[in-house]
Amino acid sequence: MCGIVGYIGNEQAAPILLGGLEKLEYRGYDSAGVAVLDGDKITMVKTKGRLKVLADKIHDGADLHGTIGIGHTRWATHGAPSDINSHPHLSRNGKIALVHNGIIENYMQIKALLEGEGYTFVSDTDTEVVSHLIDYYYNGNMIDAIIKAIHRIEGSYALGIISVDHPGELFAVRKSSPLIVGIGNGENYIASDIPAILSRTRDVYFLEDNEIVWLKGDKIKILDTDKHEIKKDVFHVDWDVSAAEKGGYEHFMIKEIMEQPKAIEDTVCPRIQGGEIVLDDIKLTAKQIKALSKIYIIGCGSAYHVGVVGKYVMEKLTRIPVEVELASEFRYRDPIIGKDDLVIIISQSGETADTLAALREAKKRGARILSVVNVVGSSIARESDDVLYTWAGPEISVATTKAYSTQLQAMYLIAMHIGINNGKIDEEQKEHLLAEIQTLPAKVRKIFEDIAPLQNYASKKYGSKDIFFLGRGLDYCVALEGSLKLKEISYIHSEAYAAGELKHGPISLIEDGSLVVALATQEDLFEKILSNIKEVKARGAKVFAIAQEGNTAIEKEADFVVYIPKTENIFTPSLTVVPLQLFSYYVAVNKGCDVDKPRNLAKSVTVE
Repeated sequence: MCGIVGYIGNEQAAPILLGGLEKLEYRGYDSAGVAVLDGDKITMVKTKGRLKVLADKIHDGADLHGTIGIGHTRWATHGAPSDINSHPHLSRNGKIALVHNGIIENYMQIKALLEGEGYTFVSDTDTEVVSHLIDYYYNGNMIDAIIKAIHRIEGSYALGIISVDHPGELFAVRKSSPLIVGIGNGENYIASDIPAILSRTRDVYFLEDNEIVWLKGDKIKILDTDKHEIKKDVFHVDWDVSAAEKGGYEHFMIKEIMEQPKAIEDTVCPRIQGGEIVLDDIKLTAKQIKALSKIYIIGCGSAYHVGVVGKYVMEKLTRIPVEVELASEFRYRDPIIGKDDLVIIISQSGETADTLAALREAKKRGARILSVVNVVGSSIARESDDVLYTWAGPEISVATTKAYSTQLQAMYLIAMHIGINNGKIDEEQKEHLLAEIQTLPAKVRKIFEDIAPLQNYASKKYGSKDIFFLGRGLDYCVALEGSLKLKEISYIHSEAYAAGELKHGPISLIEDGSLVVALATQEDLFEKILSNIKEVKARGAKVFAIAQEGNTAIEKEADFVVYIPKTENIFTPSLTVVPLQLFSYYVAVNKGCDVDKPRNLAKSVTVE
């Protein structure tokens, strides 16, 4: 959601800004712009639409001269996508240019104040008030003006700022929106995420809330709001830039689907040593585990769906009651949480605004926080008591695949760890579960060996108007994710239902030709789901089913079947989700959709 890049050094800034913004396209956006400082003037170009429109307009940056600049891809919140509402935004005298990721919640009050002081506004955005507010407070010292402005504004922000009065300087500040500082040789950077600058540097600083950055080509100072300098550790990025490239695949999404066996392996195998689970430096002790009274799992979107799987698995293996919460609801419902409760936070980016707010709410109430995140050094990781990184590598496609799969593995490992330490998993069961979870990468690879029939089936169903997903138990949990994956990249309306609820309303939606995706991987519920398939077939539905190998009885009822390798029931979600991901991908491709960057969506949702 919105991408920021800033550069200061000796090279022409515009091509570098465009290159960085290209690496941030996965975040989702509807317009783009750059501003470059050249001597005593700021040249700004911005446009609605894809980054290529901007690049063509400025001939890949050749039209803009200057070695200091800021760039932005916007995801509209205030004001429709348009050239005028695009970032950067200028102060009234044109001396200050600013880019912003986040939302200014009190912008209407600030706008009224500034209008009373003679300021006029040309856009519908909340961001424009910040450029004018900094100008309002500016008295020759940019740091002072920034501090006064952020004391006045409420909401979330990552800001990149350049000024004609400071020709050799670049400024930045953040609160509740991600921003990093890249450290170069005679040049420095700001960016929303690592891929934007990875081709230029591997050394970065992660900023905390209300930290202000003052950059020159050869100098970086990080200050607090009292202007005290902050010393930070340098984080060295050790993954290769090629991990954020397509590598010969048509889309990032299919590449990331195919990367899942290795991602699962990377998440699981290092954590099993000598027949025991070793969860990095998690400090949760056996005594604390035995004292746990309740576990909360909190996430948004696909991370929430991981939590729904986690509830089934964790209650089965630990016998501790578990509640799964949507982060956006949790923070507002006055939750009952105590010091003997564990809150598990799930977020790929570690910057999801609602999830971060839920973490802070739970922490304020005394709970212990264990986060499952992919991005090292992210806000959620830094603010948690314990962190389990998924090690999925960069995930570029907006629709998550390998992040979801590695989050599942993290939940399995945590559930087993707790179950072992509170005595609910005996030695024999432990050995069996640890052996089986390590077979999952090979079993996912086996699914990939014969995907042509599924691809062909998807090519016949991409014209569907409505698709229904059914499952029982853990299959219902995965049905939720399958439905979300389909609707977010293909724009086909889909719904997931617990199959036992069919007769309580949803079956009225079934008509002749309706497509139903039925998940039938739970051995103890297989006959039940067969009955549900018969119910929808009797009303004219076409059924695409997924079952474990050997359960061929389903072929008598379903029109098309994909089999997954046999595994322990609690691990089936790791296999069942793969055909659903592939089906969604192939349907979307056949429809001609922009698979990696679906409309209206952003990779990292950093505003509420």
